[in-house]
Amino acid sequence: MSWISDHLLALNGTLVLLAVFLLPALESSVFLGFVIPGETAVVIGGVTAYNGRTELWAVIAVAVAGAVIGDSIGYAVGKRWGDSLLGRIPHRLIKPAHVRQSKDLIARLGGRAVFAGRFAAALRALVPGLCGVSDMRYRTFALWNVLGGAFWATGFVLLGYFAGAGWHQVEHYASLASWIFVGVIVVAIGALLYFKHRAEKRSSSRFEEAPEEAEAVR
Repeated sequence: MSWISDHLLALNGTLVLLAVFLLPALESSVFLGFVIPGETAVVIGGVTAYNGRTELWAVIAVAVAGAVIGDSIGYAVGKRWGDSLLGRIPHRLIKPAHVRQSKDLIARLGGRAVFAGRFAAALRALVPGLCGVSDMRYRTFALWNVLGGAFWATGFVLLGYFAGAGWHQVEHYASLASWIFVGVIVVAIGALLYFKHRAEKRSSSRFEEAPEEAEAVR
């Protein structure tokens, strides 16, 4: 990742903007996010704005556009080819555990999963396609896609901008924070399933007790 970052910093302003657009756009549309996280280019874009080589507003605009367009393509790919495409991708790129986590996230959160998945590197490449597989309404997907893309892109560009020369540290913590976020999501889903199971079990017990009480009254 340091090699990629150094090469991005060596590009001129126009090519930096192109990279800031393409890397987020290709994350979920061709699953590039499992190899190169899109936030790398976005943070670097913020650094180049800090150095005066690009305009801050332009970096934010292309980062948001790349994130939103890329996820929309990922949604369309998932809706058209679905699980059959995921099954052909080597497990070293897409782990079955990540697929399960993404599906659980969508089942629990609905459209909000698009927003939440945007901030987790391991899920960002999968959630849009799985939303298509799950037949989520595109209107719902698009709303949360735009919100998530705007918050994510703006946040990481500003991180790079305000970090300036210390961007290496920001990039490291951004990646670490993404994995922590994944862990929080998994724990939250597990807790929801546990409490739902307990509630259903309690409700079932009350239902079974009710006929016995009625019989006793008779």
